[in-house]
Amino acid sequence: MPTTSTRWAKGFTAAALLLAIAACGPTPRPPSTVGGAAPGAPAVAPAPAVPAAQATFAFEPFTGAPGNIADDLSRAIGTKARVEGLTLVRRVGADASYRVKGYLSATGDPSASAIFYVFDIFDANGVRMNRITGTEAAPGVNGDPWESADSDTLDRIAARAVLAIKAWLHSR
Repeated sequence: MPTTSTRWAKGFTAAALLLAIAACGPTPRPPSTVGGAAPGAPAVAPAPAVPAAQATFAFEPFTGAPGNIADDLSRAIGTKARVEGLTLVRRVGADASYRVKGYLSATGDPSASAIFYVFDIFDANGVRMNRITGTEAAPGVNGDPWESADSDTLDRIAARAVLAIKAWLHSR
């Protein structure tokens, strides 16, 4: 039987793999600054080019999550987006101001679980404009850690993602 430290090591390995996969997208362009940014200054996500009132978002299918979890998270994001006034485009391949790609991973043991998420926002030219990352704690489970992704956990992930997108959208 694996030890708790072995299970957590596997979980952190899975999370590192998720972040490595997510990092394969195009590098965001830094915002223009007068005189240039100071060397070593933290990167700042470029402000959205489309006014908030006109912006539309298309979420791509999530990578890493089982179909039922991805479907439930999609519904939760749609509900939260409506409440927050974000316009989602639901047809596959439809024109949108921004495309959002989500990457998810889960790890856990009987005492605790965690869902790791990354949402990358791309403009119409495929340039990554912003990245949202986080971890949501979930109840512990025996077996598949995705079983810990209950509706409350997915609702919290959806709320955090939508509010982060809204904050970025209004950062102009």
